[in-house]
Amino acid sequence: MFYFRFMKCLKTIFLIVLAVFLYGCKKDKVETKNQEPTVAKDTIIELSTSFGNMYIYLYKATPLHRTNIIKLAKEGFYDGTTFHRNILNFMIQGGDPNSKDNDSLNDGSGGPGYTIPNEIRDSIKHDRGCLAAARLGDNLNPERESSGSQFYICLSKSGTAHLNNLYTVYGYVMKGMEVADAIVRQKKDANDRPLTDIKMQMKIILKTTEEIKTEYNYTPKY
Repeated sequence: MFYFRFMKCLKTIFLIVLAVFLYGCKKDKVETKNQEPTVAKDTIIELSTSFGNMYIYLYKATPLHRTNIIKLAKEGFYDGTTFHRNILNFMIQGGDPNSKDNDSLNDGSGGPGYTIPNEIRDSIKHDRGCLAAARLGDNLNPERESSGSQFYICLSKSGTAHLNNLYTVYGYVMKGMEVADAIVRQKKDANDRPLTDIKMQMKIILKTTEEIKTEYNYTPKY
């Protein structure tokens, strides 16, 4: 008699546990069904200076450079570095950790300790507003590998066209080119380095394609 009562209790417990389990599965399915679909977002660099901010779209066609600058920006690598080489109607250059010290003569020779394989694309040209990677010349760097951190922003399509298909272009300033124009007009020394440090900070922003179109009047490409 005791055996039958015991088995009946076990059966009851089993049915209760099964009911709870099935209810949980059903609830999970309902909750999953009601979740909003994930919307892909693109990465934007907010580059802040004392002259204002620039907002840079990073091209997906150059994933190595894109991933690298995102990593460095998140680590705070660029914060406090300066624009150390500025040439009117050509470009402004920055991203060298050496530019943080008091020795202006070593600016342009530093980096994170590695280079990036080139991602030169025939279709991506050096237009005004483009973000491109600095590098050593072909005589020392025949593979045209990019600096691990140094970059330049093009100020003129005509002034930078000769760099097409020679340097990796991996982003575009969607908003804030007036900031670059103000930076390049600052007084500088014989090495094109501003006499007063123009420091930067970088921040990562994620936006959908529609948000980018609305907020920056730019249609993502590449």
